[in-house]
Order: sequence, then structure tokens, then C-alpha cells
Amino acid sequence: MEALAVRLSGLDALAEGAIRVVAFYDTLMRRRVDLPALARASAGLAECVTGIRLHGTGRTIRVAPDGLDAPAPPVPASTSTPITLDEEEIGTVWLERPGPAVPLDDVLLERLALAVAGVVERYGPARTTMADPALVELVVGCDGDEAARARALRLLGFAAGAPVRVVAVRSPLPLDRVGGLLCPDRPVRAARLADVGVVLAATVDPARLPAGVRAGIGTAERPDLAWREARTALRFTTARRPVVRHDALGALALLAQVPDATLRDNTDVAAIARIADSPEDLDTLDAYCATGSLRRAADLLHLHHSSVSRRLDRIASALGVELTDPAGLTRAALALTAWRLLGD
Repeated sequence: MEALAVRLSGLDALAEGAIRVVAFYDTLMRRRVDLPALARASAGLAECVTGIRLHGTGRTIRVAPDGLDAPAPPVPASTSTPITLDEEEIGTVWLERPGPAVPLDDVLLERLALAVAGVVERYGPARTTMADPALVELVVGCDGDEAARARALRLLGFAAGAPVRVVAVRSPLPLDRVGGLLCPDRPVRAARLADVGVVLAATVDPARLPAGVRAGIGTAERPDLAWREARTALRFTTARRPVVRHDALGALALLAQVPDATLRDNTDVAAIARIADSPEDLDTLDAYCATGSLRRAADLLHLHHSSVSRRLDRIASALGVELTDPAGLTRAALALTAWRLLGD
């Protein structure tokens, strides 16, 4: 191959340039870069705005030569090439070069189209990939500076200034699949930090999550604050309430700030710990606290209301509170939540 390159370069400067373009994209593909990185590299090589559009998702990436998102509105494409995969056109790549196209534009776009098709084939249209944990940690870390955070977001494929949602996840499913379900058609990146999965996404649709997945959703605008909120919200999830938004916790979020030793020393929490050896009692109390009604709790548990009533009498005696009294029910619900936080 090297000998052939030398011979061709000796014959024609244009052929030498074409070989360099081919080698450039071969290197990018070996590094398994994603679509935003392909667009940035191509814009730098072409020295003009470069665009990628996938028909299936409607996603469009336009990048200027400096690596930042190109300003809107787009100018007419000077050159474009379809992206094909399995003989089907799945998108388009183009250059927005002021003035006429230059001789190597067609070669550049042909190789870019092939590279994009390879990325889509490998990762799927949703582009959900496990991200570099170091980059994700820069985004959500509390001690990183804003410039480093913004650069990490750009490297992860998020447009500058665009909102980023942060989700803390515990799941038996692969984390990249969870990310794809949460955000199927927009930028999303996932990584594992310690024992918790983190998903960064342009939007979040928790209704798409299957059973068994627990997710805490941060709502702050800053990713570092949203990550803190997401981890807090995750602690409040249960089998009956697998997804929790931090802003839905309200004053309950204050419980997460109480030291564990203080929670353990509380008599109500200690009483919950004693009845925890009986899963059916714990489940009954949870259902009753969630509904505030004997009959609705019975429906939730698929039991006769008389059976639930007997269990609640036993639980009330063990806790030393009157569950039919609003104050007693509030105490039981708070104690149950606090006990769960200790097990997190």
C-alpha cells in the first residue's frame, strides 16, 4: 500500500490528496469515533461548515471549522452525498462552502458518508453508546470548572448551551440500553460511576423504562447539581415507585440530609426495622401509606380488605401508632421512607 501511495503521489497531486483523505477517515474509523466527532473532524479538514442528517431520527449535526455548532440558518450546500446502508439511503452529508466546490470535496464527502454509515450500523440510529467515564465525571463533578465541563459536553456530542438532563440509574439491563430507552431520538451518553449508572440526555422519557429499572432524575440546570439531585432521588425509589424526579420530592428530600446515625436512633425508624423481617407486613404498610385507604391498599395488594385490616392492626401495634389517624399515618410513612434510606 505504501509503495502504491508513493507511485500515485508521484503521478498526480490530486491523487495524493485523495489518498490522504482516505487515510484520514480510516484513522477516524479505527478510533471508533461517534457522529459529532466525525462532523467536527470533517469540518476541520474541509475548512467549512459540514453537516450530517439521518432520515430515521431527523437528527441534524452542523459543525463549523472551529469545532463549534454552526450558526443558523444553514446556507445552501455546495456539495452533498447520500448516506447508504444495506442499499438504503439513510441520510445525507454535505458541505456549506462559500463559493464553488474544490476538487477533493467529493472524495471527502464520500468517505464521510461511508464513515457515518459505519457508525449507524455499529451503534444504531439512537447513537446510544457507553461514554468515557472520565468525560462524564467532568460533566457531573462538583469541583470541575465550567470551561472544562463545556468542553467535555462538546466531546460527548452535546451542543453548546443545549439543556442536558442527568439521570441516576440502577438496572439489571445494560446501561447503554437504558439510555436508549430514556432518550431514543436525541443525544444520549451513559457511563458507570462507582456503583451507580449515570445517563446524560437531551430529553428524558421515563415512561419507556421497563420493570426492574430504578431511576432518579435531576432537575437542576447545571449538570453537577442535577447529578446530586438525581442520586438523591434514586435513594427514594421503590419497587412500587421506580422513577422519582427530584422536584417531586419536595420537603421529603430533606430526609436524605439527616445523618444515618440519627435516623437509626429514631424510635419510629427502629420500629420499622423490627417489622422488616416480615415482607408481607412491610408491603402492606407501603401500600397503605401510598394510598391512605384500606380498600385501595387491598386492591393494590390483591387481597380482601379484612385481611389487610388485620395486618394493619398488627403493624400499628408493633409501631405504637394509630394508622387510621392522619398524624399516625404521616409518622409511619416518614419512618418507612427513612428506613429505606438507611438501606440505600
